[in-house]
Amino acid sequence: MLSRVADNLFWMSRYLERAEHVARVLEVNLNLNLERSPENIAARWGEVLAGVRHPIAGSDVTDVYTITKALSFDTNYHTSIISYIEAARENARQVREQISSEMWEQINGLYLALRGRSMQDIQYEPREFFRGVRDGSHLFQGITDSTMNHGAGWHFIQVGRYIERAEMTARFLDVKFTALHLEIHSAEEFQEWVGLLKCLTAFEAYCKVHTADVRPDRVAEFLLLNREFPRSISFCVRRVQDALTAIAEDAEISKSNKVNRLAGKLEATVDFSQIDEIMSGDLHSFLNNIQLQCKGIFEAIYQTYISYAIESALPS
Repeated sequence: MLSRVADNLFWMSRYLERAEHVARVLEVNLNLNLERSPENIAARWGEVLAGVRHPIAGSDVTDVYTITKALSFDTNYHTSIISYIEAARENARQVREQISSEMWEQINGLYLALRGRSMQDIQYEPREFFRGVRDGSHLFQGITDSTMNHGAGWHFIQVGRYIERAEMTARFLDVKFTALHLEIHSAEEFQEWVGLLKCLTAFEAYCKVHTADVRPDRVAEFLLLNREFPRSISFCVRRVQDALTAIAEDAEISKSNKVNRLAGKLEATVDFSQIDEIMSGDLHSFLNNIQLQCKGIFEAIYQTYISYAIESALPS
């Protein structure tokens, strides 16, 4: 596969994943404002900005309207929903011959539906807008799996999706576990932990495993180590490893190459960890290590498949 195509498919997938994540976090936190005390609202929205790594995180911007507008529509920031969707569509446009017509129609239709919207359009009923972003992303994923050959290109899409998801989950957990108490003492604190699960579409899945007994250590275990939930770090790193193995086979390179070794190391880091050891140790360091390993895998993917020297691709 051409490195340019792999690059476009990889980033198309990552940008869509980011747009969906931001939309979900915004929707959940706007609903949580109804339960929050006035003095806590600014702090919680500061956590949102830090969790999605927005440039105004840490600034004196605390107005919910301004933050929602910046994260949704402000094209001056590459971390807004509209900027992510536009970037995903542009990457898809450059590889239209590699994706199905249905995939292009879905991502182009999502972009066109959002392009003409503004904060004034959604300020009284934002749920419809954010749900449209989430549903559009889910539809694209389903259409991709149903209409695209499951070859190297499809596997690059999977790598982009799941490495982004693993990194986002680790970063979001790091921010929230640093900010929230590990003992729940009030109804408002309980709602914040429920909100964390909902931000990662994990509340219903969590309740099926642990009922509605929301406890911080169980939340951490579920989102870090559960092998069946699609947004847990364990699930994501396994999918990254599976996709990278398939790509290596397609490219006819050794499965012991640097990319696969790093992915295997990350998988082992998660698989051989126990929640009591993680919680009794330094959770921040553990989550930061996950993010650093994801970054290392990303850099190795580029070195191996995308920005490699042309001499390395020539037969000896």
